[in-house]
Amino acid sequence: MSLSRLYIEQFRNIQSAQLQLGTGLNLIYGQNGSGKTSVLEAIYFLGMGRSFRSHLSSRVINNQSDKLTLFAQLAADCQVNKIGFRRFKNGDTEVRIDGEKVKRLSILAENLPIQVITPESFSLLFEGPKARRQFIDWGAFHSEQQFYSAWMNVKRILKQRNQLLKNGVSYSQIQYWDKELARYSEIVTDIRKRYVDSLNALLKGIIEEFLPRLDVKVSFSRGWDNKTDFAQLLEAQYSRDIATGFTVSGPHKADLRLRVANLPVQDALSRGQLKLLVCALRIAQGKLLKQQLNKDSIYLVDDLPSELDAQHRQLLLKQLTETGAQVFVTAIEPSAIVDSLTSPPSQMFCVEHGQVTAIE
Repeated sequence: MSLSRLYIEQFRNIQSAQLQLGTGLNLIYGQNGSGKTSVLEAIYFLGMGRSFRSHLSSRVINNQSDKLTLFAQLAADCQVNKIGFRRFKNGDTEVRIDGEKVKRLSILAENLPIQVITPESFSLLFEGPKARRQFIDWGAFHSEQQFYSAWMNVKRILKQRNQLLKNGVSYSQIQYWDKELARYSEIVTDIRKRYVDSLNALLKGIIEEFLPRLDVKVSFSRGWDNKTDFAQLLEAQYSRDIATGFTVSGPHKADLRLRVANLPVQDALSRGQLKLLVCALRIAQGKLLKQQLNKDSIYLVDDLPSELDAQHRQLLLKQLTETGAQVFVTAIEPSAIVDSLTSPPSQMFCVEHGQVTAIE
């Protein structure tokens, strides 16, 4: 599966661009501020319906326009699908797949699985459990169909329960919600745990290649004591939840823990090593998707040379190309990537002041 064509209109400083894409590694180079990262961001928008750079989607629309338009052709198994996305400054969104309107943005993720590696990817390791939960849930969403609906039910019930807690209701008024919350939480947690167990089997070999002689342990924390039944815990912690006004424990507190010896990885590894570890996690996740569903991810790697020496750049590019997936890499100088490859990129693009030019 790969993108064969990409059309971008009024997206950040790119007023209009049409790209014929390669099935392998696509190199996009240009000076800082030229718009090369915006190309990656546009692809991410097509797969996620949002940006990886800003929580305010309206900011990505060109100042001279009231909307942005993205269009792509997706080739898979001798079949071509068309994905169209339009976002207006008033917040309205229009999504079409093969000409048909779709309402759920999650359908985009089903059609276009994306792995993104940026200088900000360190947030996966530094910014608390939310980013790591999202990492687990990306895989759980793709690996098991029932995950999405179960997790949506958990979030819906948690919202209702937290409101009741703030209102100071008696436990008899909250007991029904606790039974439902426990039921869906067990489904979500079982899927998450199975996913992390499967990921670990692939991850070990990749980490050993990226970070030899380092014993990195990856484990899943479900968000409450492993020895305690969740329904019983909710009842036992009712007084504390009432006092705080929210549900203290549960699947919304789940985490992915990464340690070297007895230390969290962020305390044990250098920044360069941490970047390689994040890359290993993303590559393993893409490989597992291929193994489970025979579906390729699309890898978006922004500013790949940053904080990696030539040896590790070469190692990372080797791992990415060996996935057989489509890869998009940005750099300021093309030689920083080309010199680390064993064969030329499938396609190269130069970006200057929002103008994207294919290099033959």
